[in-house]
Amino acid sequence: MNHQNEPAQLRFLEEAANQLRQNGFTVEPIEDHHLPVSVEKGRLCRVSGKGSVLYRQENVDSIRAQDALQTVIDTVKMTSEYMAILETAPRLKASGLDGDYRVLADFGDAVLAAHPTERGVQFVTWEWDFDRKGVHHGHYFQDDYDAAKRDFTVRGGLVPKDALFEPEQLAEIYHALSFVREQDETLSFGRNQELAELMEQVGGLLPADALRQRDAPEQSGMTMK
Repeated sequence: MNHQNEPAQLRFLEEAANQLRQNGFTVEPIEDHHLPVSVEKGRLCRVSGKGSVLYRQENVDSIRAQDALQTVIDTVKMTSEYMAILETAPRLKASGLDGDYRVLADFGDAVLAAHPTERGVQFVTWEWDFDRKGVHHGHYFQDDYDAAKRDFTVRGGLVPKDALFEPEQLAEIYHALSFVREQDETLSFGRNQELAELMEQVGGLLPADALRQRDAPEQSGMTMK
């Protein structure tokens, strides 16, 4: 978003506000091309029109606040990605299709489109008709951009369906690795480091609060290293 003009920055901030509200954050009116973001205990950070997340260290002095901040960062990064594409995306021209749909990606028999609405950008994937003049079998994802992208990669033949993991599956893999590291006393130092690196890689694919939510009811029964 670094080189976009002011109207584009405002559109980005408005969309970021929609996404953050969906994630449970409180957003205040945009001021001087910055979007203030708050949680229950008060101000957390600000999002700039250029896609930066600005915060004071004293506002993220707890694990919960740090998790919340990471969720904001991930959400802003995702929103910045599709809004930058949307700014120059062509209209989807297909017979019988009404409304403003923009092509975010087109590969093979599949197309990923964005539909700007008053409630935010909505996402859908279709398959092209044999003559590529129309589309069919729409999969609608509302505001879930990541899910729409995963669906597009499968429908377009870019990645086999079995090669993709759902977020819930990734969370289970993460916790299985964590269990092994905590309970297997025969692990060598080197093997433990390998599993730690794998956990970091898997965890990086998940929303920041996903692991915390999964851990919450189990904390009393866990043995921490």
